Amino acid sequence: MARILVADDHDLVRETLAAYLEAEGIADVRVCSDVAEAEALIAGTGAFDLVLLDYNMPGMEGLKGMTRIMAANAGRPVALISGSISTEVAEDALEAGAAGFVPKTLSSRSLVAAVRCMIGGDIFAPVSLIKKPELGEEGLLTPREMDVLRGVCTGQSNKEIARVLDLQEVTVKLHVKTMSRKLGAKNRTHAAMIARDRKLI
Repeated sequence: MARILVADDHDLVRETLAAYLEAEGIADVRVCSDVAEAEALIAGTGAFDLVLLDYNMPGMEGLKGMTRIMAANAGRPVALISGSISTEVAEDALEAGAAGFVPKTLSSRSLVAAVRCMIGGDIFAPVSLIKKPELGEEGLLTPREMDVLRGVCTGQSNKEIARVLDLQEVTVKLHVKTMSRKLGAKNRTHAAMIARDRKLI
């Protein structure tokens, strides 16, 4: 079972996030309320499989707190959570090495999907934050799904996309399937049409 640390200075948010994850049985969740406490927990119990940091809690100082926790967590994934954050901050966080950005407005199902994604080594960010227009809460494409979508839009086969992205062909097929479902597409050609209509690519 994965070990996750949720650091947020709001008791209700912290406990609700932890309850969601534990209810799914995917994680042993620890909680704390500021950056210093998070550092102490990591130092005392070892690196976590994922750390979720509230962007606005004490000790964060913008992205400085995230950088501190990334160093403390020995290269394991660290992501931001926030009720509201600018596109610029989210993009800066991703460029600085964050595993993703998770809006607090996500449904429990989407939150669990995001956590699974980041624990698995992928980067998670709502496409509505990085790209316009919004796809809605359940229409979240991971950066890897966006890569695959670009390949589909240029007419590449799954095998060609796999070679370009250095992935297994079966992995590309899975991304195409989940990407199509999120876009409401019947097939890969339909997905490409939707992506162009929505100016996602």
